Amino acid sequence: MRIMFMGTPDFAVSSLIALKEAGHEIVAVVTMPDKPKGRGHKMTHTPVYEAAVTMDTEIYTPENIKEDYFGDVLKKINPDIIVVVAYGKILPEYILNYPKYGCVNVHASLLPKYRGAAPIQRSIIEGETVTGVTTMYMEKGLDTGDMLLKSEVEITDEDNYKTVHDKLAQVGAELIVKTLSALQSGIYNPEKQDDSMACYAHMITKETATIDWTKSARDIHNLIRGLFPIPKAFTTYSGKIMKIGTSSVSSKTSSVNPGTIIEVTKDSFFVSCGDNSVLEILSIQIEGKKMMKVSEFLIGNDILVNSCLGE
Repeated sequence: MRIMFMGTPDFAVSSLIALKEAGHEIVAVVTMPDKPKGRGHKMTHTPVYEAAVTMDTEIYTPENIKEDYFGDVLKKINPDIIVVVAYGKILPEYILNYPKYGCVNVHASLLPKYRGAAPIQRSIIEGETVTGVTTMYMEKGLDTGDMLLKSEVEITDEDNYKTVHDKLAQVGAELIVKTLSALQSGIYNPEKQDDSMACYAHMITKETATIDWTKSARDIHNLIRGLFPIPKAFTTYSGKIMKIGTSSVSSKTSSVNPGTIIEVTKDSFFVSCGDNSVLEILSIQIEGKKMMKVSEFLIGNDILVNSCLGE
C-alpha cells in the first residue's frame, strides 16, 4: 500500500518502522512542527521526524492542515491509505474522506474505553489491570470510528506509564501491520463502538498530578504509576514541591490525618492516606534536585515523623 503516515511522539515510531519493514511504501510522513526543548530551547524535531529521515520519503511539518493550505500536498501524495498514530491534531473531513482505504488510527486503549488524549495514563490511574490497542477507521468524532482489530496487554502492579507505553507501542506496531493486511485482502469486519461503554481519557493537568492524601493508598499509588516518569505526581514537603517516583501500598493502617508521615526507615517513609490506608514512598524528587531513592535522600536530609505532606 501507498501509505501517508501521520504521527508525532515516540509511541508512533514503532508503527512507522513496522509498516516500512512489512514492505509498504511510505510515500509521505506528516508530523508536528519542530518545538523548542530543554534549557537552551533548541528547536528539536519530533521522534517521528527523526525516524523518517532514515527512510526514502517526503516529510511534512505543516502548521496548518486545512484544505486551502494542505489540500494540494495531499493530492500530490495521493496515498492509498492514511495511518494516524498520535499525530496531535484533529483531521478535517477532506483528509478523512480522501484515501481509497480511508484513514486508520492506532489508539492506545481497548475502545470504547479511554477515548481521548491520555489513554495510557488514565488506564493506570483508574487501576485497570488490562489495557490494549485498537485499530479503527477514523471519522469526525473523537475516537468514535468503527473498530478493526484489538490486542490486549496486561497492566501489572509494577507497571508505570513508561513500561505500559513501551508495551503498547510494540503491540500497536504489530496490530497496524495485521490491520493493513486484512484491508488489502478484504477479510475484515468493522465493529461499531458501543457509546454507552465509552469513557474519556482527558489530558493530564497540574491538578491531575496533585496528590490528594484523602484518597486511598491504592488510588494514590495508581496515580504515581500512571504519571511516571512524566510529568510525575507531586505533593509538598516543608514548603517545597516533592515529586513521587515509586511507591507501594502498605499493609499498615493508620487513623491519623491523611498526609501525615507516620514512620521513616532507612529506605522509605510511610504516609497516612484515606480509608485508614498507608502508602510507602520509595523514591522522591525534591524541588531543585534529581529523582532519587529515599535511602539516598536521607543521607544529609531529614524526613520527620508527624510532619504533613501537602500543606
